[in-house]
Amino acid sequence: MNEAAYRQLEARASKLEAVVDSLSAEREQLAAEREQYRKLYLQTLERCATLERGIVAGKQAERHTVDDSQLALQVLGMLLSPEDPAPAPDLSEETDPEVPNRERAPRRPTGRRKLPEHLPRVDIEVLPPEVQQEGLAAFKRIGEEVSEVIERRPESLVVVRLVRPKFVRIAEDIADASPVKIAEPPERPIERGLAGPGMLADTIVRRWQDHTPLHRQESIYARDGLELSRSTICGWHEQLADLVEPLVDAMLRDALESPYLCTDATGVLVRTEEQCQRAHFWVLVAPERHVLYRFSHKHDSAAVDRLLAGYKGYLVADAHSVYDHLYSTGDVVEVACWAHARRYFFKALSSDPERADRGLAWIKGLFRVERSIKTAPRKKREEARREKSRPIVDAFFAWCDEQAADVLDETPIARAIRYAQNQRAALMRFLDDGRLPLDNNVSERNLRREVLGRKNWLFLGSDEGARTNTLFVSLLASCQLHGIEPWAYLRDLFCVLPSWPRSRVLELAPAFWKQTRQHEDAQQRLAANVFRAVTLADHSPPV
Repeated sequence: MNEAAYRQLEARASKLEAVVDSLSAEREQLAAEREQYRKLYLQTLERCATLERGIVAGKQAERHTVDDSQLALQVLGMLLSPEDPAPAPDLSEETDPEVPNRERAPRRPTGRRKLPEHLPRVDIEVLPPEVQQEGLAAFKRIGEEVSEVIERRPESLVVVRLVRPKFVRIAEDIADASPVKIAEPPERPIERGLAGPGMLADTIVRRWQDHTPLHRQESIYARDGLELSRSTICGWHEQLADLVEPLVDAMLRDALESPYLCTDATGVLVRTEEQCQRAHFWVLVAPERHVLYRFSHKHDSAAVDRLLAGYKGYLVADAHSVYDHLYSTGDVVEVACWAHARRYFFKALSSDPERADRGLAWIKGLFRVERSIKTAPRKKREEARREKSRPIVDAFFAWCDEQAADVLDETPIARAIRYAQNQRAALMRFLDDGRLPLDNNVSERNLRREVLGRKNWLFLGSDEGARTNTLFVSLLASCQLHGIEPWAYLRDLFCVLPSWPRSRVLELAPAFWKQTRQHEDAQQRLAANVFRAVTLADHSPPV
């Protein structure tokens, strides 16, 4: 065999080896894809079997139970040494970096809790039989043992009889007597209404704070001896909605002045003549100030425009397209939610646990940093995020870009990575302003109020019922935000709101209520209300 033929054979062998290597690599890739598709197939079969059994699985808590403590520590290793920045850390190396200590809640005391001091107490002396028989004179008291037992009295409904005596001036000549003198009736939240401020507040708190539908309230009041129809209660609430609407509108105008807002929406059914139609509740949170709710028939851009008319600032929201038109002008700046991004990786745990674990570890590192600076001032938060959170964010997106080419299209992990990449700029925006939150959980937590209520009353009776709902839920949620007892707040609000100057109505919002109550004007109005005095068990007329 000559040299030329030998070289030809050698070239053919090299080509064959390259083909074999290529086929082997392709075979390995196909095997990996087949394994992933097999996992997805089994997962789909399990879901189908669950549906066939008629079992509706509830939403699972997004708890990552895999022990990734070392992985999360390694994610944070780089952010504790500023002079060692840029490249993504090697998470396979075993390191033991210093980690910001997570503030732990104080340990709950064990044993029986002490009963609250503000509850009324009734003293009962229990004497030994010998003392009862022979009398106290035969014994000397040397001490006592005291124990407390909590009891409950029936609900107390009180009928307030407004007695307005009539007077005439005494005169010798009856013909010259002055007209009859009689006092004006006390002001009520509903003119000539049957219920006073405390009773009205009770029905509202039961309906939208305790999620008790009107037909249940009807039976509750019947057990207390008061026959009260649900239509009567509903009529009260509709009239009170007109009373409080200027206050809630003022709260909304004040909220739109906030540097950033958080918003979200959830579905609700509205009764119509033929069948219930799907509508939506919106929540708008101005952190540390107001929690507001609105209603719309559609989840669209027009509803967003009505909710945020005239707003300029940061908007923390999900990645739904209904918000996109707001960002085009630059007046509203999008801030994305890392909890939403985490949710996508959590859903990918069953089909691609290795990549999902890695993505969750990066995100968990960000939340650990946030917990360590939760109560820090704005400048300190910005500094901590620049030194600790930014390296994690940069490494996370570098990892996403690296993995994007290797994952299968339309798999859960591909959707997780694609969501993070599409929202990259909005997800990184919290790094630039210490006021911005890492997530939009505050909106979701406040929407649970409507979701829990929806499970009890099932649907809204009308658009007017939706308006009434959103007005009072806004006040109740704002009370919870500021640690205000809702029944006492609504009772006092109904005492002063009818005659309160409309130009100062914002002073009555829960955000400013504690300061307003200290003002002499508010104290005089509250002290002069006879109905409030009765609810405070003070039956003497106000001076």
